[in-house]
Amino acid sequence: MFDEPIQPKPADFDEYWRAVDEELDRFAPNPEQRHSVRRSTPFATSYDLRLTSSGPYRIFGYYSVPEGPGPFPALLFTPRYGSVNNPPHYDDRQRYVVLTIMHRGQRLAGEPFQASYPGLLTQGIERPSSYIYRDIVTDCLRAAEWLVARPEVDSRRIGVIGEDLALLTAARRPVFAAMQITSLTFYRLMEARQRTDAYPIEEINDYLRIYPAQEEAVAETLSYFDPMHHAGSVTARTQIAVGDPGTLGGPEWIQPLTAAIGNHGEHCMLTHEGGADRDAMDAWMSGELGVPAAPRLWEAAR
Repeated sequence: MFDEPIQPKPADFDEYWRAVDEELDRFAPNPEQRHSVRRSTPFATSYDLRLTSSGPYRIFGYYSVPEGPGPFPALLFTPRYGSVNNPPHYDDRQRYVVLTIMHRGQRLAGEPFQASYPGLLTQGIERPSSYIYRDIVTDCLRAAEWLVARPEVDSRRIGVIGEDLALLTAARRPVFAAMQITSLTFYRLMEARQRTDAYPIEEINDYLRIYPAQEEAVAETLSYFDPMHHAGSVTARTQIAVGDPGTLGGPEWIQPLTAAIGNHGEHCMLTHEGGADRDAMDAWMSGELGVPAAPRLWEAAR
C-alpha cells in the first residue's frame, strides 16, 4: 500500500549537518535561570530558563528539578508544532528533572521573530540553507547539550519525548537512553502530502499550489529533515506511537523508520483511548529510566 520510493538522502547530508553544528558551536549557551515561584511546589522547584542558540537567538524553557538528593533521571520535551508549549506535568516533575523547550518564534521565545501558524512549515523552504527548521533544530540541540551537563541530572538516564524534532535531536546528540515519538510530520512528507489534507502537512500543498515550480526544491530541502535519514544515528531505546493499520501513521507506514532505527526501536499501537495510551507510554518511559510509573486512570476503569 505504501510502496512509493523514499526521497533519497542528499549527497552532502553529513556536510550540511556538520555546518549546523559548527554554527551552533560559535555561540555560548549563556544560561539565565530564574526561580519561578508560581510554578514551584513542595515536590519540585521550577525555573524560567533562557539559552542562546544559533543566530544568536534567545530561546526559552520550563525547567523543573525534584526536591531531594540527586542526580535524577531527566526528560527533554521537544517543541510541538504550534505557538504554545505547556509547562511540565506534575506527575513528571515528581519523578524527573524536566526541560520543556520553546524554539524560536514560539510563545515566550517570540522576540524578535514570531512564528506563523499555518506558515512556519514552509518558511524559507525553497533552499536547505534558508529553511527555518535548520535553526529550530539548533534550538533543540542546544537544549539537549545544556540538560546533559547539569549536575542534578543522571546523564545515564535521560529521555526525550516529542515529534520529529525529538528524533533529530537524539540522532544529532546521542546522549539519550530512551526516546518516545508521539507523531511525525517530516517523515516521508512529500509522499504524505498526497495522502492527506490535514494541517500542518497541507501547508506543503498550499505552498506548491502557489509555487508549483518549486516542487523539486521543496523535496530537496525536506530530505535533510526526513527522520529516515537520521534514524541510523539513533542510539536510544525508541518507542513510536502508531495508528490504525492501513492509515497514514499506521504500522505499515512507520515500519521503514522502525527498521532503520534497528532492534532498539518498537511500536506502541494506539488504542485512541487517551488515558490508556498515555498510561502505556508513561509506563514504558518510566521503565526505561528506572522510576515508578504514574498511571492517571483509576484501576476500576482499566
